[in-house]
Amino acid sequence: MRIFDPHIHMTSRTTDDYEAMHAAGVRAVVEPSFWLGQPRTSIASFLDYFDSLLGWEPFRAAQYGIAHHCTLALNPKEANDPRCVPVLDELPRYLVKDQVVAVGEIGYDSMTPAEDTALAAQLQLAADHELPALVHTPHRDKPAGLRRTLDAVRASALSPDRVLVDHLNETTVKEAKESGCWLGFSVYPDTKMDEERMVAILREYGPEQVLVNSAADWGRSDPLKTRRVGDALLKAGFTDDDVDQVLWRNPVAFYGLSGRLNLRNTTTDVTHEGNSILRGGE
Repeated sequence: MRIFDPHIHMTSRTTDDYEAMHAAGVRAVVEPSFWLGQPRTSIASFLDYFDSLLGWEPFRAAQYGIAHHCTLALNPKEANDPRCVPVLDELPRYLVKDQVVAVGEIGYDSMTPAEDTALAAQLQLAADHELPALVHTPHRDKPAGLRRTLDAVRASALSPDRVLVDHLNETTVKEAKESGCWLGFSVYPDTKMDEERMVAILREYGPEQVLVNSAADWGRSDPLKTRRVGDALLKAGFTDDDVDQVLWRNPVAFYGLSGRLNLRNTTTDVTHEGNSILRGGE
């Protein structure tokens, strides 16, 4: 089983996770930029973070045979903080980098006017740079959040078939599918979706334009959830081809819209800027 996790925050994970993911079949990941868990206090912290997603993290992933790409953006939660908003002016020079395969995560957290402004601006950036967009739907009041998201997409210069609407569930999948957007599902141990619910959704709606991710981060999450979904689908009677479409070909097709996806990008020097992942060794 080959797996492409289209949304995972590996900055929050260890090299043990990379090793376990490779053993489970993961050969590619996309890491969206997101918030730190505590407020950023300056633009410089964003820029250092973006640099790490473009340099250190691909280096770490390559040590375990995993191709790493990223999406960059001002995330919805921090769009409400005036200290963070000026990063929008810095994004254009990062969005031209080869490792960047979409603008994201953008979208809504609390559905504020500030989030409206940041979403519209970043959808325009995606259109300007000929990149797709990864959109975060809010964890609260999902149906209203999805409708507000789709309204913003329709008002933008970006076609819906270049937008991945993530964190969907049973209350939002039908409307999202009808919009023409790609459909993203995050599978967690306790919250969001689980394996059995994903099986039910794929039975009802089919595998077309569906992406399944672990969204693993610094909270309670599991970077092997993509593999667990694949196993559950096979157990439920889906074919190997169905599983390959959902866990590999669909994310390749979506992020391939960027023209920058390089799935052979797993070779690297033994160090990155003089540093290795080894501690205490040569």
